[in-house]
Amino acid sequence: MSALLDDVQRHVLRIQVRLFACHERLQANTDSEALHDLRIALRQLRSLLRPLTAIATCAELQQRAAELGRVSSPLRDLEVLQAYLLQQGLVDAAQAREPQLQQGYAQLLSSAALTNVLSALDQWPWQWQTAAASGELGAVRKLIRKRMRKDRTRLTQALLDPEHDRHRLRLLVKRLRYSAEAYPQLSDMNRAQLRVLKKAQSALGDWHDQWQWLLRAEAEADLQPCVPVWRSTLLAAQAEADSALQVLTSKFAQPIE
Repeated sequence: MSALLDDVQRHVLRIQVRLFACHERLQANTDSEALHDLRIALRQLRSLLRPLTAIATCAELQQRAAELGRVSSPLRDLEVLQAYLLQQGLVDAAQAREPQLQQGYAQLLSSAALTNVLSALDQWPWQWQTAAASGELGAVRKLIRKRMRKDRTRLTQALLDPEHDRHRLRLLVKRLRYSAEAYPQLSDMNRAQLRVLKKAQSALGDWHDQWQWLLRAEAEADLQPCVPVWRSTLLAAQAEADSALQVLTSKFAQPIE
């Protein structure tokens, strides 16, 4: 196989090892970062595979990874909220969510989504090598570059839209940044552009957290003491996100004449 194909295979195998370790940490309840680390590894796997979904074996693993990401997202949101409540001294509200959190861990560990990802990863190296031997992977470099150009174009267009949606921009920023990190040798972005992508993602993430918590407070009465602070920080986070997006626009997008 070519050096690029070898790199992809090695990267997937490293992620597989990390996911298995995270699974064991969750099962043994060793620490509070196991789910977070699992989702980081999962995100890296999805970023690596996303440009390659025209290849059947990559499309299948990507789909299973996406499903596990979807299933585990609410549980991670609950983890973050509980940690915040403890930090703010709202112990009763934090403890009230502990049974739901533990139930969520148990459900995730026994879920088809997690089992399917781990099973697919076991089979993937052989499938990748078979695809390489059959000539199916001859256009991998082209596929990756095409996906990166498409992601950059979508982000540029969204940045130039005066009615842009921050939720969509957050997704587009994440996709472009993670693709560049997955394939640095094929990215045409410089370090300055990567820095502003990371800063914009962080600012949009802070805004998203506050927005999401305020929505949650509408249905969970014991979160009401947090609402005034969250409303204030939402406005500050929104201003910070908009400022970061202006810098991002200056680095990535030129106005259309």
